[in-house]
Amino acid sequence: MRNPTRHLFNQYLERQAELNGITDATHSFTVDPSVEQVLEDRAQESSEFLQRINISPVAELKGEKLGLGIGESIASRTNTDANDRTTSDPTGLDNFIYELAKTEFDTHIKWAKLDMWAKFPDFQERIRNQVIRRIALDRIMIGFNGTHTAAASNRATYPLLQDMNKGWIQQVRDDKPEHIMSEGTKADDKILVGPGGDYATIDALVYDLYNGILPNWAVGDTELVAIVGRDLLHDKYFPLINSDDAPSEQVARDIIMSQKRLGKLPAVTVPFFPANAVTVTRFDNLSIYWQEGSRRRYIIDNPKRDRIEDFQSVNEGYVVEDYDFICHAENIELVPAEDA
Repeated sequence: MRNPTRHLFNQYLERQAELNGITDATHSFTVDPSVEQVLEDRAQESSEFLQRINISPVAELKGEKLGLGIGESIASRTNTDANDRTTSDPTGLDNFIYELAKTEFDTHIKWAKLDMWAKFPDFQERIRNQVIRRIALDRIMIGFNGTHTAAASNRATYPLLQDMNKGWIQQVRDDKPEHIMSEGTKADDKILVGPGGDYATIDALVYDLYNGILPNWAVGDTELVAIVGRDLLHDKYFPLINSDDAPSEQVARDIIMSQKRLGKLPAVTVPFFPANAVTVTRFDNLSIYWQEGSRRRYIIDNPKRDRIEDFQSVNEGYVVEDYDFICHAENIELVPAEDA
């Protein structure tokens, strides 16, 4: 590390210590609550998808879900000469609970890269933003692909972070399997779409999926969207919405919307969503909970590797707020016309 870079990096360490009310950021410390919230806000702001779902702090490692706040109908009338009036819970809370697990977001930056960044006035922000953006992307990946929580993760075996936590789709598989469609009648373990298949089009599949699975009060919800995997997209059927936004306003755009609808629902695709699947839900039905006061951090300058290393961890979990507002189809296979 060059001397001018060393000076800037030392200023960065001093700033981290000041923000967190400690004397030395190169020793393990608990991130200050206000800084913790800012880090979470920054991560959410770095992704349009994360801005649309819920990212909520909670006090406990395990507890009751916050809930979507939309339950069954509550309007009623009672003949009080014969019966007492009874109440209904408008939040739609079920008996399912959340459980958080520690996630480590450990990163390093080589001295040579820091030397290149030293000429920019936003040196400290560049270090911060590299970590924040990757945290956001990893959370999306875990949310859609996570199947279990391993004691020690293995990125070689699970490149989509399947072993980091139980994601949204896996929770539906485990807690509400009747809301999962995984095969049709034409082939085992497949849903065939196309000529001679279970459905003629993806449009027909999506319409049948949520109309056949979701309760009546959820089917008519105007906030439902169809999240579609990349293997099911077709340029002719799935033209993208053109945007006149300035490039600076597209930095966080990771939701791609279609000009056409699927099953009468807005159709979107998001990063790391399974390639051959469709999920119908509300964006705000998907949540990430993180435990207040659980973020730990440790920054070191490692001359043995010519790099700085930033060790961060936080307890977090992925939550479907209301299973009445989500259903999922997987193992979808498109049938070309010549194969019919």
